[in-house]
Amino acid sequence: MSDETGTPDTSAGSLGRAPEDDGAPPQGGGPRPEPLRFFGTSWVDHDNGYAARRAGVAVGSLAAATASCLVLRLAYEGIRIAESGSFVTVLVVAMFAICSALAFRNTWEGFGRRHDPQRQASLRGLLAIGFVGTLLAYFFRSLTEAPGEKLHREEYAQAREAHARRTTRRTGNPSKKKRRR
Repeated sequence: MSDETGTPDTSAGSLGRAPEDDGAPPQGGGPRPEPLRFFGTSWVDHDNGYAARRAGVAVGSLAAATASCLVLRLAYEGIRIAESGSFVTVLVVAMFAICSALAFRNTWEGFGRRHDPQRQASLRGLLAIGFVGTLLAYFFRSLTEAPGEKLHREEYAQAREAHARRTTRRTGNPSKKKRRR
């Protein structure tokens, strides 16, 4: 169990029993695939509606980004109507543009490698302001794969290889082995 969220720890190298609804095939005590948001473990074999889920994530993230841009447009109009000055208007637009670009880059890099939790905690405010960039990163990544699939697939393959190395059996009885003198 994760201490912070109370969710089960089902990382790629975790052993034990996976939740019933994640669609993972039983693997006799080996490593379990880590579920992805919106996909569960359907990314492993591209089954259980994987293609439909990918399309849904793409459409949903693009729709959310579009709706968010409309809300930001209304906020911009509010600032303009308030006549707070061109400096404030430029500052707000620049803030959202820069934070969105940084959020996009951070999210995109997160699909390929694990982030440092402390760095993520320090960037939480910036990522919240740049939410449009995060939504666009999800949209673009879901056009080719489930967001984070490549990273999880690599980690899962490494965990399976390590498990196979640990569990391979030797042939013969080691106690009957001839000793060198």
